This record gives sequence, C-alpha cells and structure tokens, in this order.
Amino acid sequence: FLIQPIHRLQLTTPNRENPYHHNLRQQRKPSRNKREGISHLFGSHLPHTRKSSPAHSEVISRKENGQFSIVNDQLSIHFSYLCRQLERYSLPGALPPEEMQLSENCINTSPIAMKLNTHSKNRILFSALLSFCVAIAPAMPAQSCFSIDDNGVAHLLTKPTRAKAQQVVRMERLGVKPNTRQDNTPVVQRALDRLKQKALQGKETVLSFPKGVYHFYPERATKRTYFISNHDQENPKRVGIVLENWSGLRIEGNGATFVFHGSMLPIALVGSTDCTLRNLSIDFDDPCIGQVRIVENRGEEGIVFKPEPWTRYKVEGEAFHIVGYDRCWQANAAIAFEPSTRRVAYRTGDLNFSAKGIRRLGEGLFLAPHFRHSMLKPGMVVVLRNGERPAPAFFLSQSLRVKMQHVDVHQAPGMGLLAQLCQDISLEGFNVRLRGDSDSRYFTTQADATHFSQCRGTVRVVDGLYENMMDDAINVHGVYLKITERIDDKTVQARFAHSQTYGFLWASRGDTVQFVSSRTMDAVGIHRIAAIKPLASQEEVGVRSFRITFEDSLPQWDLRNEDIGIENLSWTPEVYFARNTVRNNRARGALFSSPRKTVVEQNLFDHTSGTAILLCGDCNGWYESGSCRDITIRENTFTNALTSLYQFTNAVISIYPEIPDLAHQQQYYHGGSEQSIRVIGNRFNTFDAPILYAKSTDGLLFQDNIIQTNTAYPPFHPSQVRFLLERCHRVRIE
Repeated sequence: FLIQPIHRLQLTTPNRENPYHHNLRQQRKPSRNKREGISHLFGSHLPHTRKSSPAHSEVISRKENGQFSIVNDQLSIHFSYLCRQLERYSLPGALPPEEMQLSENCINTSPIAMKLNTHSKNRILFSALLSFCVAIAPAMPAQSCFSIDDNGVAHLLTKPTRAKAQQVVRMERLGVKPNTRQDNTPVVQRALDRLKQKALQGKETVLSFPKGVYHFYPERATKRTYFISNHDQENPKRVGIVLENWSGLRIEGNGATFVFHGSMLPIALVGSTDCTLRNLSIDFDDPCIGQVRIVENRGEEGIVFKPEPWTRYKVEGEAFHIVGYDRCWQANAAIAFEPSTRRVAYRTGDLNFSAKGIRRLGEGLFLAPHFRHSMLKPGMVVVLRNGERPAPAFFLSQSLRVKMQHVDVHQAPGMGLLAQLCQDISLEGFNVRLRGDSDSRYFTTQADATHFSQCRGTVRVVDGLYENMMDDAINVHGVYLKITERIDDKTVQARFAHSQTYGFLWASRGDTVQFVSSRTMDAVGIHRIAAIKPLASQEEVGVRSFRITFEDSLPQWDLRNEDIGIENLSWTPEVYFARNTVRNNRARGALFSSPRKTVVEQNLFDHTSGTAILLCGDCNGWYESGSCRDITIRENTFTNALTSLYQFTNAVISIYPEIPDLAHQQQYYHGGSEQSIRVIGNRFNTFDAPILYAKSTDGLLFQDNIIQTNTAYPPFHPSQVRFLLERCHRVRIE
C-alpha cells in the first residue's frame, strides 16, 4: 500500500543520510526507560523536548482537547493517506476507526487530527507513521527527524548539514573575455559541453563569470528547433547559451551583463533539474523596437517626428523600417509615453502607425500624414513596433526546480521569460526593467515580462520590478486544445488552435483533462488519458494535432454545431505573486488562470495602463485555459490603472472569461464555492470609477478595501460604476 499513487508523493532511496532509516536502526537498541522509549525510537541523540525545543526546530503538531493535530500541510497529506490504507487493509496494530478523525479528501491540506489515549500502542503507531511521513514528504529537509514530548507535541528537528559539494569553474580561465566586443558565443558553449561531460554526480557545478560585459553574436550560435508557447514559431533558433539536460547547475553572473546581437534566443534551459541562474543581466545591442519624439502635431495633416539618435531606420516606399543587426522590422504600431514619467500617455493605448505618404522634412525630421492622434503632444516619446515575437530572453522547458535570483532583463525581442511544461519555478528579484533613470530607451520587452504556460507544482514570483513592457508582467495559464474529430467512444483527435502555441507535448498518459463547451465555457466532463499520440503532417512543421484515447467513454457531442475544448488539469500550478512592482507598461498588469491555490499580495500596480489584475479563460481566441477556484488578492496597492483601453480592461480588477453565449451558460466559469475568490484589504487610488468587474463568477468576496479618488486625469471609462457584475452568484461586497 505504500507505493500506491498519491498526490506529490516521492519515495526516497534508503541511505545512511535518511533519518527514517537511521531511526529504524536506533529502534533496535533497547531503551533505558519508559520515558525515553518514544524519543529513542526517533533518535536518542536528540535532546528531549519537554523543557525546551532545539534551536533548529519547527512544531509540526499540536495537542488540543485530547486530539493530536498535524500542523504541517505536507505531513498532513501523507499521514492522512497512510491512515486510510491502514484502515482499508486492516493491518495488525492499526488504530480502530473510531480513534481516527480524518478529512474526507486526503489531498485536502486541512489539519488531520487523531485521538490519543494513554495506550502506548497508539502513540507508538502514530510516531511510526509520522516518521515515515517526514521521510517521504518532499517539503521536508533532507536531514529531518522529530521527537515527541510528554505533552504530545512533535518537534521537527533539522540536523546541521554540510554544504553541498561544488565544483566551481571560473569562465575567464576557459577563454571567456568580458569588456571586449569579441564573440563569446562559441567559447561559452564549448566550455559548457566539456564541463557537462566532466560534471561530477552529486556535486553542484558552478559556472562563475567575472563582472563585466559579454557580447554574443548569432553567426556561430548553436541552432535549435524550439516551439515556444505564445511566440512566433521561427525555427531553427540561434541560441546564445544552450543548457540542456543539466542537473545541479548554477550560473553565477557576479553582476555580469550579457549583450546579444541580432535574432537570438539568449538562454535556453531545457530538460534540466535543480538549476539556478543568478546575478546577471540580459540586454540587446540593437533592439527590435524603434523610438521617436513628437516634434509637432499638425492635426489632420499628420505628425512630425524625429527618430532618436540611436535608432537605426530606413524608409522604403511607404514603409518605415527599424534596422537591426541582421533583419529589419516594419513599424505598424505605436505606444506613446510621457517624457518625464515614462508612463504610457493618457488615453493613447495602442496606436496604428502608418508610413503611407511619409516624407522627409529635413535632417532627421519626418512628416507622417496618416499617423494621427489628438492626444499626441510635442515632446512625447513614441515607441514604434510590430506584433512579432521571435524569442524570449529566457526559455525554460521540461525542467524541474529552477531558480532565478537577482536577474535583470533590459530588453528582449519577445518575452522576458517563458516557461512551459516546467515544475516548481522560483523567481526571486527577477526584474524586467530599464537600465536606470539615464536610460534613453522607454521600453523593455516586446511582450510579457514573464509567462508560464502549462506548468505545474509552484510558480513563485517575488520581489521583482516589471516596467515599460509592451504587455503584461505575468501570465499563468494552461492551453486549450480544440477537438476536431471523434474517432470512437473513447478516442478523439484534437489540435492546438492558436498560431503562436503548438509543437510541444501537451499531455501524457495518466493526465486528467476537462472538456469545455467553447460557446458557453461550461465544463462537460472530466476524464483520464489512457494514450496520446502526436500526429505528424507533411504540410506543417511542428506537432499541431494529437490522437487521444481516454480510459472511459466520452459524452456524445455534435461537433458539427458545437466546438469542444480540452484543458489539462494535471498541468496547473499553484501561484504566489508577492512584493512586486508593476508599472508604466502597456496592456494589463497580471493575469492568472489556474484552478489551484493562487495568492497575490503586497504588490504595487502603478499606472499599468490597462486592467491591473485579470482573471481570464478563453477557448475561442487565445485558447488560454484555467478557471480560478481558489485565489486571494490582498494588501496590494493600485494606483491609476485604466489610463487607456485594451482588451479585457473593464475595471481595475477584471474577472473576465471569454464567453460568446453567456445567456445559455448553465454553470459558472470562475469560483465554485463560497468566497473562492477573495479581494481583501487592498488600497485603490484611482481617478476613474470602475474598481471591480466580474462575469460568470460564483463565490466572490470584496472586503475591507480602501478606495481613494484623485484628480490626476479626467475620468473617461465607458463604465462609470464602481462594481459591475454579470451573471454572478454568492457575491459579498462589504
């Protein structure tokens, strides 16, 4: 019964370092007295906890009203499961059912309580079960054990451990040279390839770069075919630093700046485990975005502008091109910024840029007669761009336990970081920011700062600065497939539906998926995958379709008149987004679409231009999946959001699933239980009216929030009500 499937269960290999096995050896020694028996069972070398707890201890249980409760969530999960198995198999020594009080769902992490009487058998059995849980729980330190005092309180004890052995490689000794314009691309990659062959198992490999500026060029970069979610699928990609199939790798930048040239994917981390990147910056020497200043607004005659001195450009016919290292970008869109604050200019949003009829007026001056907007004033800075997204600065795929610490992205042709099919990602002090107050550029990334597609485990993003992006600070979601054919009662053919998302393995055997009606976004069934096979196509590059067989028969759908989407519930993460600053960016602040626990707290959303927080869900356009079932938004500050209008910008906080036929919807897309969406203790400082918009939501609490009105801008939003609800249930505003 110990090896049956269990949520997040990872069995450890027996070894001398495992305290569980050590304690079993200690058990063979005779105890010196009854009082010492229990503590001796779990390590007699540890001090008794009756009078005082060890310096490095955590109380993992408590005794109240004769009941012993496990406080630690991870131990609660495993203990509940083991007790259920004891009861199921009626093993010798198992506690009678009336002496156990267990939650109905062993995956629920609410505290588990057991009645204890004076019978030593119960206490010994409880101790044995708890010892096993400590050994197998992934969240427990590797050198953990515990003892139980006479009051029935268990203390988790962490033995001092030696630092993990390292092999430190100083990159300057391998020919990597900072502060020159030389191409470090082949040198770094050769060093990585050699080191990977010599990496010692069980040791952390540290690649240390001296502080300085390192240049990377595309000519000798490694070519890789990567299909990156929510980006243009241009392949092969030229990758500056390829990190594939590493374990225990740490790249220490020591404050180094990596500058990339041309069409490059700076860093790819693929198929790796326990890797850390820290103390480094990413920048591009020749951005894919141009920048001009407004000289004169001639109304219907057009705009006179002057390109910034560092912007390389050329005019061909009626096209204005931004010239990069190895390609040109035709500008067709514009974003205007206030020159003094670097905020997106009030009521400008996405501007259409047309070079039709453009003509040169003098040295560096141009008149664009078809580029018109009444809100553009002389002195404003305008960023010229298009919608292309070649590659992010960091690409993480199929990797486990990745940390990014004190990393800056100053510019990227796509997103700052894109993670797909990853588990347990932590960003600490990860910043997408300008190069300081003296930076002449008003933009950072071409798209989102961070983006997590089809990940699981935990996504943790804390203490970051996200500014002047051309899209959101964070977006967490899954991916809907669209069913294209029903083959038999258990088998369908399904396809990626968005042009920027395809080419990766969407699911595996054993994954749990949910079917939804695209028209109403109602859930129409949950099933487990028995087999999944990618379908190749001679006409298309990259996997677009799958043949999926399920364990049980599927409902009868009329696919000729109804679109059905599939989302993978097994690849959905918990999210923690805290103590971040999001400011001066286009579009929205933060997007969350995950059914698992999500906490958004103590962040500053400052002039996010559009909606500050969006809970979405869309099986019709973007095909980004994920109903929010448990989300807390608390103690955040929102300052003057909604200075422009974009998609989904109905209020400062918008709960806006895309539902074409809301009138015929039978369920609710978000929520599902009392107070499943909680907006508590936030401060809204706003010039306009809309604070909260919610659609198709069940269980919404808006409580103890402070709303302050200022006069920074004139109100203009189409909705002039604080709270707007459409087809919502169990809503409390107080």
